Amino acid sequence: MKYDVLIAGGGAAGLTAAAYTARKGLAVALFEKQDELGGLVKSVTRNGFTFDMGLRAVEDSGIILSMFSQLGIPLDYVPSTVSIGIEDTVLSLASKESLNGYGELLESFYPESREDIHRILQVITSIMKDMEVIYGIENPLFKDLKRDYRYIFRTLLPWMFKFIGTIGKINRMNEPVEKFLDKLTDNASLKGVIGQHFFTKTPAFFAMSYFSVYLDYLYPKGGTGTLTKLLAEYVRAQQAEVHTNTALAEVDPLGQTVTDARGETWSYDKLIWCCDLNTLYASIDMHRMPDSPMKESIQHRRHQLEGNRGGESVLSLFLSVDEKPEYFAKISDGHFFYTPDSRGLGNIHAMQLEKLLGQYDATPEESQRVMDYTQEYLKYTTYEISIPVLKDSSMAPAGKTGLIISCVFSYDLLSQVDRAGWYEEYKEMCCKYIIGVFSRSIYPGLSKKILDRFVSTPLSIERLTGNAQGAITGWSFDTDMMPAVHQMQQVSRSVVTPMKHIYQAGQWAYSPSGLPISLLTGKLAADRVIKELT
Repeated sequence: MKYDVLIAGGGAAGLTAAAYTARKGLAVALFEKQDELGGLVKSVTRNGFTFDMGLRAVEDSGIILSMFSQLGIPLDYVPSTVSIGIEDTVLSLASKESLNGYGELLESFYPESREDIHRILQVITSIMKDMEVIYGIENPLFKDLKRDYRYIFRTLLPWMFKFIGTIGKINRMNEPVEKFLDKLTDNASLKGVIGQHFFTKTPAFFAMSYFSVYLDYLYPKGGTGTLTKLLAEYVRAQQAEVHTNTALAEVDPLGQTVTDARGETWSYDKLIWCCDLNTLYASIDMHRMPDSPMKESIQHRRHQLEGNRGGESVLSLFLSVDEKPEYFAKISDGHFFYTPDSRGLGNIHAMQLEKLLGQYDATPEESQRVMDYTQEYLKYTTYEISIPVLKDSSMAPAGKTGLIISCVFSYDLLSQVDRAGWYEEYKEMCCKYIIGVFSRSIYPGLSKKILDRFVSTPLSIERLTGNAQGAITGWSFDTDMMPAVHQMQQVSRSVVTPMKHIYQAGQWAYSPSGLPISLLTGKLAADRVIKELT
C-alpha cells in the first residue's frame, strides 16, 4: 500500500508530524522501533512509583501549550518550581526577583569573587530580557493567522521588531560557555558551579539563559510522559497507522519506499525522518543510485555527518524511598539543582577524563584509575534532582517518595568500561557512590531508606532510542562544523534534506535541541508536506 506520509520515529517530533498530517486527512503510517511510543519523553511506573525517564519538567517556550491548544488536546499541568543548592544552602527560585537571592548564595560561598558574580548576574539579567522577547509570545506557527487579526496586529507585528533587534545579540553569544565564563571570572570553583551541569561547549546564550528556563518549567499531571501519551492517543484517533517494534532498515529515495527489518516494503509520497540522521543516510544504498545531482547532494551530506557525534548524555539514578514527601519538601522544590561541594569540578571533567580515554588495557591499575576519577567526579559535580510526588501527589504511594538523581556523564568512558567487561560492576559502584554523596550531604541517612533502585546510563539511552552516543540534545557542541541549523531565524530550513520527498525533524534537525524544538520542527515538516500534498 502507498501512503501519503510515512514517519520514522515515534518520539515527540514524529508524533507531532503524525498528528498534523493525519489531522488533514492524509494517509499516515508511523514507525517506531521500540514497543512503546514517546522516545525520550516517557514515564514509567514501578511498584507504585512513577518516574520520568527523559524530561524531568517541560519548558513551554511559547510552543507546547499553544500546540496542545491548537490540536484541542486538554493538558493538565502545574508550575514546576526550581531550587538551587550548594552544600547545605538551598534557594527556591520563585520569580525573577530570586536572581538577587542567587547572587547572595554565590557570594556566601565565593566572597572573594563578588565583583565577578555581579558581572555574571548582569549578563543573566540581560539574557532574561532577551528570552522574554524570543519566547514571550505564543509561537505563530500554532496560531490561525488567516483569522486571528487581533494576534497579528497586537502581538505578532510588535514582537517581530523586537525579535529582529534581539536575535543578533543571541547569535553573537554563540561561543562555548567555558570561554565565555573565562571572561567573567578566574575563580575555577565559581565557573564550575555555574557551568558544570551544561554539556561541553554549550553555546553561551543557551547556557546563561538557564535562569529564565527554570522560571518557565511546567509539569504535566501524571508525569512528562503524559505529553507523548496524549499525542499518541490523538494520532490514533486521527486514523493514522502506528507500527511499533518496527525498525526501518533501508530507504530508497528514488523509488520512494522504505523497507523494515523484516523485509516488508512501504511506499510513500513523503517521508518525515524523526530519528538519528546517521541512520537515515546509512540506510540509503548509494550503489543502486544512478549518478545525479541528488546522489551528489546525499554524498555531500554524508560527508558532513562523518566525524560528528551526538552530544553528551546523563547518568540517572531512580530511587524509591521510604520517606514522606514532606521531608523532601522542607529541603527543596520538586525540581532541584544541587552541588554537594562548593569547590566544584574545576578541571576534573576535562583534563582527567581526557587522560583516561583512548587505549584502555583493562589492567587492575587502569580500572582503579577509572574508579578514582569517577568517585571524584561524582563528589564534585552538579546534580539535577526531580521529586515527582512534590508536583503530583499520585506519583508515589502514600507516605513514600520517588527520587530521580541525574548528572552529565561521559558516553565514551562508559563504552570503554563496557568493552572491558565490567559495565554492570561499574554501574553498581556509581549507584552506591551517588547514594553515599547524598546521604552525607543534603539527605542524611538516605541509604537506609531506599526500597528499590535502578539506573539509566548513556548506553541505556542509546540502546533504547537509537540516539548516537546516547545524546539527549542532538549534536555535540564540540565540533568544528555543526551539521544542523543552529540559528533561530533559519529554523524553517532545518527540516529540509537533499532528497525532494524526504524531510527531517526532531533533535537532530536543529541544534541545540529540546522538547520545544522537537515539536516545532515536527510541525514545520508537517506543514511542508501538507502544502505539497493538499
